[in-house]
Amino acid sequence: METFKLENAPKMTPGFKTPDHYFDDFSAKVLQQINEREVKVIPIYKRKKVIAMIAAAVIFIALMIPAVNNYNKSKELDEATLETYLSYQSGINQYDLIRELDTKDIEAINKNVVLEQETLEDVLSSNPNIENLISE
Repeated sequence: METFKLENAPKMTPGFKTPDHYFDDFSAKVLQQINEREVKVIPIYKRKKVIAMIAAAVIFIALMIPAVNNYNKSKELDEATLETYLSYQSGINQYDLIRELDTKDIEAINKNVVLEQETLEDVLSSNPNIENLISE
C-alpha cells in the first residue's frame, strides 16, 4: 500500500466561483431591490368577502352534519325487535299478519325456510296429535 500524503494529492476546484468585484457593489444592489419591492395590499372589502365565505362554509357544514347522520341510520328493524313488538301486541293475530303480506314477502319466506327430513320426522314423532299439525 502506498502512503497517502495530503499535501501531494491533487486538489479539486470548487464548483462555485464568485465573479470578480461581486462584493464591491453588492450592498447597493440589495438596497435597490428592497426599494423596488412593492407590498401587496389586500383591500378591506376583499377581506370581508373571504371571512364571509369562510363563515358561510362553516355554517353549511354544521347544518349538514345532522342530515348526514340521519341519512346513514337504517330504518329497517331487526328480527328480534320485530318479534318482541308483535308478541306484546294483543290485538294482532296471525290472520292480520297474513293479510298484510304481499307476494314478495311470501317468496322471501319460502326461500329462507328449508325443512330437512329429519326435522319433520322429529316434530311428527314428538307430537301425538298429527292431525292438528297437518291442518296447520
